[in-house]
Amino acid sequence: MNKIATYFRESYKELTEKVSWPTWSQLQQSTMIVLAATLVITFLVLAMDFVAGKSLRFIYDRLF
Repeated sequence: MNKIATYFRESYKELTEKVSWPTWSQLQQSTMIVLAATLVITFLVLAMDFVAGKSLRFIYDRLF
């Protein structure tokens, strides 16, 4: 039981004293970067899916 208490005590100390938390503006900036990257990747995947679908449809229509 002593090991568990020590673990929680040290974990709390590390979270409050050793971890550097981002400021509110840093957090907002990081969120915007992640959101923008997600949108870009989503549209790239959408475009690749559209092109692949049209290409395969063209090939299948010509062969069959």
